[in-house]
Parts: sequence; structure tokens; C-alpha cells
Amino acid sequence: MKLGIVGLPNVGKSTLFNSITRAGAEAANYPFCTIEPNVGVVAVPDERIERLGAMYHSKKITPAVIEFVDIAGLVKGASKGEGLGNQFLANIRECDAIVHVVRCFEDPNVIHVDGTVDPIRDIETISLELIFADLDVVERRIAKVARTARMDKTAGKEYDLLLRLKELLEAGKPASALVLDDAEEDEKKWLAGYALLTGKPVIYAANVSEDELADEAAGNAGVQRVREYAAQTGSQVFVICARIEEEIAELEEAEREEYLEELGIRESGLNKLIRASYTTLGLMSFLTAGEDETRAWTIRIGTKAPQAAGKIHSDMERGFIKAETVNYEVLLREGSLTAAREKGLVRMEGKEYVVRDGDVMLIHFNV
Repeated sequence: MKLGIVGLPNVGKSTLFNSITRAGAEAANYPFCTIEPNVGVVAVPDERIERLGAMYHSKKITPAVIEFVDIAGLVKGASKGEGLGNQFLANIRECDAIVHVVRCFEDPNVIHVDGTVDPIRDIETISLELIFADLDVVERRIAKVARTARMDKTAGKEYDLLLRLKELLEAGKPASALVLDDAEEDEKKWLAGYALLTGKPVIYAANVSEDELADEAAGNAGVQRVREYAAQTGSQVFVICARIEEEIAELEEAEREEYLEELGIRESGLNKLIRASYTTLGLMSFLTAGEDETRAWTIRIGTKAPQAAGKIHSDMERGFIKAETVNYEVLLREGSLTAAREKGLVRMEGKEYVVRDGDVMLIHFNV
């Protein structure tokens, strides 16, 4: 999973990135301090693999990971090359989802590129630049497909799709608002191939001041406006304070929990972001466990057993026979896979089995 962290300059974007990855990207009070995209890989906290690893005395415990890309600040006109423009947009195309950091705090010492704090204006500035960039992609594709659209039926279908997309984008709406026919697999394939920026899911991170975090910024009018805006597209919003996240990142695990408790905060911004990311992208984890390694594997909800096995190795998917499957809580309770087998608690699942979150699987395959 790869998430792009975006936002206007000086909204707390790089500060948040530094805190969740401890990557040390420069965070300064001026635009474009992050000129090259900074990449950090973060382990997904999962007590299940810790407990299973302890039970198996595993030599190695490997969590699922999320890759974060901190992308240079965006300004009005980026789609036409203003600021860092096209470089910024190219980096987003590689991400699965966009984390949009929105400034909802007042601070006279931190300048705003537009002079005042207005979270909806900021959101719309970036959204409009993404629409313009997508419109450019669609128009270039239209020019190419139009040459054969009249003579080739398949090209004609794609041409019709592109015209619908162009109309939607010109109306100021994102590509994600396009309604597709479930039976039209070609349309889905073409749309995925365009890698349109406005087709990606967005998670909004409302960045507030330190004293507003404990009550989830209940009295912050800007945060409320962001929530109302996000609700229109079914996007998720979570409240953070990038400065507090930066402080938390410097602490050891035990100190971190104590500090959060002192602040009256239930969980860190990183945990909020991970949960929002998994929900937005429809992800979950299945587990493998043994003496050599206990590991969490991230898959999409609804994935069948052979495709889940393919996350481990392509040979496992190709030669999939069956999967011995048990819920991790049952396995922990019984103390071993053997004990669980003896009580008939381990299931033999075939190619049509839809994997569940927390399944511990032993894959049988032959190639």
C-alpha cells in the first residue's frame, strides 16, 4: 500500500510525514522545502503477530507495511507547471490513495500561501489542479483514440468513455464520480490504465492546534466544514496535530502511551491514519506463523485463498491445492496448530474460500 501525503505549503504536511516515518525530511516555514519526494515505510501495528510470534518463538516477526510518499507542496497553477507542478502530479499517480493534509489551525508565525486559513478553499485549490491534470491526460488520449474510433468498435467504446470523462471533469467533478456499467470490464480496465489522480480515494487529515486535539476539535469550525465536505464524496476525515505527532515520535513505546494518556488522546495520528487507510482501500490482513517467521500479509477484502497465497509467492497461487486455516484467537487459545487440528478446529479451505481478517493459513501447493 502506497499513500501520497499532499497539501498546500505550510499546512503541516512534512511535519506529519517526519513524525510517522521518522525520516527527517526538512520541515521549514517556506514553500517547497520538500523538493524531491521523501519516501518512508511504516510498520502496521498488529498485536496478533506479536502474540503468535511469541507462541511460536519465531526468529523473525514481519508486520504489514505502508509506504508513505511526502510530495512537494502544491500551489494554484501546478497543473500548468507552477511551483513544482508536474513533478508533484507524476508522483501522485503512483499512489493507491491520497492523504490530503488540511490546515485548520491559526498561527501568525506560520505563513499561509493565500494569506488566510480557509480549509475548503485549500481543498478546492488542490482538487481543481488535479482535475486540470486529469483533463490534460484525457484530452491527449481522445486525440489518439479518435483516429480509429469510427472504424474500430473497441476504439469507439473507449472514445465514448473518454468523452464522458471529459464532460465530467469539465464540470469540475472528479473521475471517481463516473458511473460505470458493472458488466463493462473494458471500461474498468481503461479507466485503471489512465491512472487519473481524481480517481484515487482521498483521506483528509485535519491538522489542528495542540489544545484542540483531545476533544477531536469539536469546537473547530474549519474541521466541521472539512467533515461536511468529505461526507459528500464518502471520504474519511481524521483529526491530527502534526506538532504533537512529532513529539510522540521521539518517545519510546511506554513513554508514548503515557504521554497520550496525559494529553487525553486515545491513539496516535498514525494509528488513525492506518485505520482510515485500510477502511478506505478495503484492506485486511491474513497471517502466517512458524518458528522461522510470523508475518502479516495485506490483501483486499473479498480475496480468495489462491490469490492470497499469491501474495506470499506466485508459485503458491499457480499451484494452489488447499489452505489449512484457523482463526488466530483459536490458535492462541489452543497453543499450537497440532492441538487445534486434534480438536477439529482447523479447516481445509479450497480455491473458492474467501479469506477473512485474522485467518492464520498454511498453504499447500504443488508446481
